[in-house]
Amino acid sequence: MRDTIFCVFSVLTTLVLAVVSLRYAKDFYLLSFFYSFQIHLAAAAAVASGIALLVKRHWYGLLTLGASMVLVVHGIVMTREFVEPALDDGRPALFKLMSFNIENDNFANGTAIADMAITSGADVVNILEAEPLLSELPRLLEVYPYYIGCGVGMEQCDTLVLSKRPLIEPRIRNLGLLWRNRLTISTIDFDGQKVNFLAAHLTKPYYDEFHGLEIGDLAEIIPSLPGPLVLAGDFNTSILAPDMQYLMRSQGLGTASLEPATWPIAAGPLGIAIDHVFSKAPLRLKSVRRIENSFGSNHFGLMAEFVVDP
Repeated sequence: MRDTIFCVFSVLTTLVLAVVSLRYAKDFYLLSFFYSFQIHLAAAAAVASGIALLVKRHWYGLLTLGASMVLVVHGIVMTREFVEPALDDGRPALFKLMSFNIENDNFANGTAIADMAITSGADVVNILEAEPLLSELPRLLEVYPYYIGCGVGMEQCDTLVLSKRPLIEPRIRNLGLLWRNRLTISTIDFDGQKVNFLAAHLTKPYYDEFHGLEIGDLAEIIPSLPGPLVLAGDFNTSILAPDMQYLMRSQGLGTASLEPATWPIAAGPLGIAIDHVFSKAPLRLKSVRRIENSFGSNHFGLMAEFVVDP
């Protein structure tokens, strides 16, 4: 009986470790969902290995335990690789950004989300799957008179960017080959400091190779926008995914010290960050926090503050 229990735990642990470890050999899109959960899955494998060793002491249990811990540690290292140095808390923020995928059939909470955006104090608001806010747009425009999306630049209401300041040369681009009009590009002048804004909504990473193509498009667009830059939105994957690692490294993007978990809602802080706010020097993130009320969405929203280095 002990041998059987040990064997079952060892087989399950081996399968989990094999799936997670394949990322180091090839970025296989069918497994990309599991790559985002590398730390979670490796930690679960470590626990399973510990249980197996309690049932029966065997070298294979020690091997899977060691491999699990290596994957956990390396996952943590990868999440910390792009963290920007801490800033003085007393340093005033140049602007504040809200980014939120509100879910396109979340009409019951459209009014509450609009109220939250109006009172948030954000200078710029990115809303993805924004159809529930279409009826609230006149009220939102009283606070955010400048916008793109939801009839401006695109007929559909998927991506909506609202701003208290004029949007300079706002435009909309396609990403990849699957969805249209899921990237907005604009520039905003904050008292003489111009900042480039990109609001992106990427497809799910296990939909063939479309996510990688979208990442490739972003990697071509970002270098064409010199100066301070914000890239925010729903990426449908964590920065542990190989294609996200490529984007971060190749474009010199930075993150907050601890990205808030935004999905799944039921997991709360134990979930993963698939909604992101990235900055590119000389722009730096001062803070990023999760909006604790999901307002009926299947994502949590994010609030971020930025400064610009001299």
